[in-house]
Amino acid sequence: MSRIVILGNAGGGKSTLARRLAERHGLSHFEIDKLLWLEGWIPAPVDTYSERHRQIISGDNWILDGLGHRDSIASRIDRATHIVLIDMPLWMHFWLAAERQIAWSSGELQHTPGGLSAMPPTRDLFRTIWEIDQGWMPGIRSLCDNAARAGKKLVRICSVEELELLARTADVADWLSATS
Repeated sequence: MSRIVILGNAGGGKSTLARRLAERHGLSHFEIDKLLWLEGWIPAPVDTYSERHRQIISGDNWILDGLGHRDSIASRIDRATHIVLIDMPLWMHFWLAAERQIAWSSGELQHTPGGLSAMPPTRDLFRTIWEIDQGWMPGIRSLCDNAARAGKKLVRICSVEELELLARTADVADWLSATS
């Protein structure tokens, strides 16, 4: 039984990693952006998001990636068996998000966030990345560290190389055990 939460700032590769791990290990993949946003980057009703989030985390054998509503993160971490925190430098999130925006605008992006067809305005995306880094990430790091002290498996990814290593690893449970 695995319940893997992948957290981190926008543009950091959470969904890409989650898709790869879910496929490799036969886990259901849920993307928070699909719960959080309606087409056109319109926020989904909070009650709808909250109920769907509750349903997902009450199950077993899943990977759930993304941040979503701030008040839903703690319950997701509490239910998780493994936590992956993508905690790269701010500039790297800007860089990766810019690359994704370029790929999206040129029609080369294979998987769009939340399956949405409209690209988010780059200015808004970058503002969100800044606000998450400054306002959310300290608390998320603290929640993850507290969960690790309580016995949860935590992997902190601090570079693209580490992210790629985790994506290529044959057995995520062994990799998480060896690095926590």
